[in-house]
Amino acid sequence: MASLIPVTTTRIGEHLPLLDLLPAHAPLSWVRNGEGLVGWGVHATTKVSGRNRFEDARDWWHHQLETFAVANSVHGSGTGPVLFTSFSFDRNEESVLVIPKVVVGQKGSQSWITWIGDSPQPVLPESPAEFSQGTFIFSDGSISTDAWKERVAEAIKRIDSSQVDKVVLARDLVATSTQEIEAIPVLKKLATEYPSTWTFAVDGLVGATPELLLRLSRGMVTSRVLAGTIPKTGDDEKDLALAASLARSSKDLEEHEYAVRSVAEALEPFCSSTNVPESPFVLHLANVMHLATDVTGALIETKQRVDAFSLLKSLHPSAAVCGTPRNIAFDIIDEIEGMNRGRYAGPVGWIDASGDGELGIALRTGQITGKEIRIYAGCGIVAGSNPEKELEESAAKMIPMRSALHA
Repeated sequence: MASLIPVTTTRIGEHLPLLDLLPAHAPLSWVRNGEGLVGWGVHATTKVSGRNRFEDARDWWHHQLETFAVANSVHGSGTGPVLFTSFSFDRNEESVLVIPKVVVGQKGSQSWITWIGDSPQPVLPESPAEFSQGTFIFSDGSISTDAWKERVAEAIKRIDSSQVDKVVLARDLVATSTQEIEAIPVLKKLATEYPSTWTFAVDGLVGATPELLLRLSRGMVTSRVLAGTIPKTGDDEKDLALAASLARSSKDLEEHEYAVRSVAEALEPFCSSTNVPESPFVLHLANVMHLATDVTGALIETKQRVDAFSLLKSLHPSAAVCGTPRNIAFDIIDEIEGMNRGRYAGPVGWIDASGDGELGIALRTGQITGKEIRIYAGCGIVAGSNPEKELEESAAKMIPMRSALHA
């Protein structure tokens, strides 16, 4: 019988700039306002796809956990061995699971380090690595902007004929650099400019999402729903007026209601009670404002513990990134969007050994491949949508990634 692999978690006293710890190769990140988890080194990795990908991911993770002898003196969510994961939007595309050799976590005044293997505690770098960025040239992605507006018009036609209530259509741009693209300067720029978002990196997918699909901790689940968007002007007085108009917009409120309802219905079978606020609040980011609602619930206590994988299977894809009814909207996306989303708009984040975790929806994101990065944005199309305005909204949603490439 093979001997078990040591996994050690211990406290580290100082408050750490998490992103400064990351090495150049294959960084892993889930950081918001300086708190969260970063990881590096690969202990094990795999890819899953197909109808049972969430169950297959759980089975692989549990198999890996059986090979560990864990010594955890810290306890709590995100301590001990951690799985970073980035699921594809479409089940037929590949999702990526990575168990890093080293994880550093920070929450409030508490910091900790976890490492796999019988080596001594890893020494953390005293100063961040330096990176240079090349010059970027932007070009159309899968389809041109005119073609995308035609797709939006087609989606509106489907909605008007009562086939569907809402369809989310995405588009992409390609940025090509004069040199290999490094994830870390992109992450740092995003974290600086959008500190209230979750800054993530898994297997070349980098971004800063404002949308928390799922936080599961000690039997309590939270999901932050965003739907309904308006660009900011940078003028405080004008933006306050725009925020008020967003909060009253029947088109945006309708889009938001579909998204909230889809999340609440997905969580209900797992919860003894749920809390869904009657009206959304306006979430202010640096470039846009969103209608936002935090849905919370207390899990039902059962013999077979509900974990993050169970909830992901029910939650994804939500109306915020797919539409309503979900199955019809998904088929329309497949038929008319004209783009492979890859892991854009899929769940991204981490899951620990107890099944707790934090996973967002991979929005405001880009996929790095060598000297190329493909950046994405999507818009919820409803009966009151206008193709030109949706194009403007998608362009506003691309600003974070475009700006991060010009650090």
